[in-house]
Amino acid sequence: MYDIIIVGAGPAGLTSAIYARRAEKSVLVIEKDTFGGQITHSPRVENYPGFLAVSGNELADKLIEQAMEQGAEIELDTVMGISGEEGCYKVETGSGEYEAKAVIIATGSRHRTLGIPNEERYTGEGISYCAVCDGAFYRNKTVAVIGGGNSALQDAVMLSESCSKVYVVQNLPTLTGESRLQAILDERENVEIIYSSVVKRVVADGTVMRGIVIADAQTGAESELHVDGMFVAIGQVPENEAFEKVIKLNDYGYIVAGEACVPERAEEGELSTRGIFAAGDCRTKSVRQITTATADGATAALAACRFIDSLK
Repeated sequence: MYDIIIVGAGPAGLTSAIYARRAEKSVLVIEKDTFGGQITHSPRVENYPGFLAVSGNELADKLIEQAMEQGAEIELDTVMGISGEEGCYKVETGSGEYEAKAVIIATGSRHRTLGIPNEERYTGEGISYCAVCDGAFYRNKTVAVIGGGNSALQDAVMLSESCSKVYVVQNLPTLTGESRLQAILDERENVEIIYSSVVKRVVADGTVMRGIVIADAQTGAESELHVDGMFVAIGQVPENEAFEKVIKLNDYGYIVAGEACVPERAEEGELSTRGIFAAGDCRTKSVRQITTATADGATAALAACRFIDSLK
């Protein structure tokens, strides 16, 4: 039996592993896909303390190296659910079952994609899902923001302060974000809103993105926008389905948990959640950045260690 099992090897999960190992707890990290999480898709990170600039892959490698150097075990597997009882949880995976006194869920979330051809190919090479992370690379350039909700409008406001031109492409005939944000954009001369339109494909010259083709949602008529970059802001998808019978999820699928990283029990759940913690982008929170994920990881790990010590 491990002291702590951590589900997810992004910044939150790996930070949890580092803190837990420094507290001399045995740790297993289970990751189903990419070690490092979403940061591996960022070619250049400039807002992580201690680094003027670092690639997402390099930062992920350093986190993994540090966690393993501290003695954390890492397995590539898919977690299917959690069962057992307080102080002896069973984490069920595609290949077996692991036991732990405490569990930290740090599964993160993934950006909802457009589903257009070559979207993955040009992610990080013209297509971004984080204006906060990548907006500075498009200073004095032309960009498009895809979406009409609060996230998209907030991105457009921020980008309009440094980009020469910002297109907002919305698939509906109206914006759905706050009227306050709409009013700000209405006053920006370098912002143009295109309604009832969807992105069909990327226009590129080899590895360089040159623009996007959009189509009228009603007539299908296509036109080309010449942009240097595209920011997709149509929401995120948390990966918490495996835990919905154990802990409470909100209407969007995020784990209901506050700054203490303690999740609420599912309304019909019978399993005690004392000793289960949620860290990073998978939980309800207002800011989802690498720094807030690592902060959650430290908070959750220290809370898990206190819980384990209380069992003695």
